[in-house]
Formats: sequence, structure tokens, C-alpha cells
Amino acid sequence: MVTSNSITTLCPACGSNSWKLVFDVIDHSITKEQFRLCECNQCTLRVTMNAPEAASISRYYQSAAYISHSSSRKGIINRLYQEVRKITLAQKSKLVRGHGSGGVGNLLDYGSGTGAFVAYMQKNNWNAIGIEPAANARSIAKNQFDVELLDLTAFKTLSAAHFDVITLWHVLEHVHELNETVQQLRRLLKPEGRIYIAAPNYTSLDAAYFGRFWAAYDVPRHLYHFSPPAMRQLMSSNQLKVHAIKPMWFDSFYVAMLSTQYQGGRVNYMKSIWQGIQTSVQTLQDVERSSSLIYEIGH
Repeated sequence: MVTSNSITTLCPACGSNSWKLVFDVIDHSITKEQFRLCECNQCTLRVTMNAPEAASISRYYQSAAYISHSSSRKGIINRLYQEVRKITLAQKSKLVRGHGSGGVGNLLDYGSGTGAFVAYMQKNNWNAIGIEPAANARSIAKNQFDVELLDLTAFKTLSAAHFDVITLWHVLEHVHELNETVQQLRRLLKPEGRIYIAAPNYTSLDAAYFGRFWAAYDVPRHLYHFSPPAMRQLMSSNQLKVHAIKPMWFDSFYVAMLSTQYQGGRVNYMKSIWQGIQTSVQTLQDVERSSSLIYEIGH
């Protein structure tokens, strides 16, 4: 993981040590601390340069404001998130069902949060398991969905070439040991299996519009900030290939609401809707302008 303030650090995606400063970004949601973003001149991966080490980052997740580790419906943004999640669970399920045998198979959800996707896939007869490092999120998964998520220590003990599908829904950008994690995912994947990685896309229209206030930078929890070329390079460096890229349509509206809040102190709903529409129109013309992307990855 890149945690040094020095820009002599090697890029984890391509190995280059040529960087440029992008800008400093505030942790708007929890601590209000400032963190520095730099971009690799070779592959365009962006990195939170002065991010905390794995051993000390947990306090940046310890807030009711961190929605993926919560089942809260307090406030309109949380309520919208929980309602939209019902739709996206069905969409994600449809995306992965073609990679099992007879529409079912073995699935690993890495970074499961509160376990909603694992529970959904289990109800659809998949042999689905999840890994989640946060104890509070695992507890919610058990209480709300009766799903027993594994902790991070189980990751390296799982059987090789076992999974038809591995999913990471807005998770890879949080992982300190980037290449080591991708290598483990590759080890666990069946030869014809697929990995689906959802991640924010800083080359999107809304990222360009909001700049340092773009909510999907979410420093320091987001250690890495991917462009499509950076994701392709990371996968290639780990003997994997991006086979397809798909947009996440709802993200542009959700991210715009948070971004206007960070920019002006409260949510500007009209501006958020308009910006979400503009990003969606751009995405129809070029999928790589979507606020978030789903990468379909295989051997």
C-alpha cells in the first residue's frame, strides 16, 4: 500500500515511480482531515498518498455516516440508498447468474458489508459466502439476514479454483494489499469463472464537475482511485483480463447528492438530479464516463 508522502513510491498497478499531484481532498464524512491525491503518469491510477496504514485506519470507518456498514434509514440519503439497494441486488444477481451451472454455482462476495448480496444470492440457490473484515458489519449481517460472514483470516484458507463468480462491490479501492488481494482472487477463481469489480470512476463527468468535492474520492477510506486504463493495467499485471465494462446507473445521482452537500453544506437536490441526468446521458455515449463502473474480469 502507498502511504508515504514521498512520490518516489512505485505504482502498485504498473510499477512506475512517476507521479503528479492532483489535489488535496478533505474527509468530509467523518474526520475533516485532509489527504493528498497523486496520479501515476504511466497508467493513470490515482492514490491517496498519505493514507493511514491498515492497523490504524479503522477509526475512519467508525461512524453511522459510513453507510455500507450500516442498516440505517435515517435521513433521505440513507433511505434512498436502502431503497435503491433492493433494485441493484436484482441487477447484480442477473449479471452473475450466467456463470454458474444451470444458473447456480459457487460465489464469493469479498467485502460483504452487512451481507445483503450474500443473503440475496443464497435465497436464489447459490452457494454464496462472504468475507467482511468489520465486526460490526458481520454482526448486522447475522442479525438482519441470518448470514454468517467470514472474517479476513479466512481469505487465504479457501480452496483454489473453487468459485464460479467472485464479487467486489465498491471494495477494491479500500484494500491496502492491492496486488496480493488480486492474486488471491485469481487463485480462487475457476478457469472459466468471472470476477465482478465495481469501483468509482474518476474519469466520469460528475468527477470532473465536482473536482475535489466529488464524494466518491471518499478519502482516506478509498486508498486507490481507478480509471479504466488503470484497472486494465492492474489486472494485466496480475495475469487477469478485463473482458467487459458496464455502468452503474444509480451511482451518479447518489454521488451527486453527497457531492453537493460537501460543496455547499447541504444537499442541493435540483443540482444533484440535473448532474445525475447529464452524467447518465454522457454514459449512453461512452460507458467510461459513468460515475461508477462494473468490470467483468477473467483469466
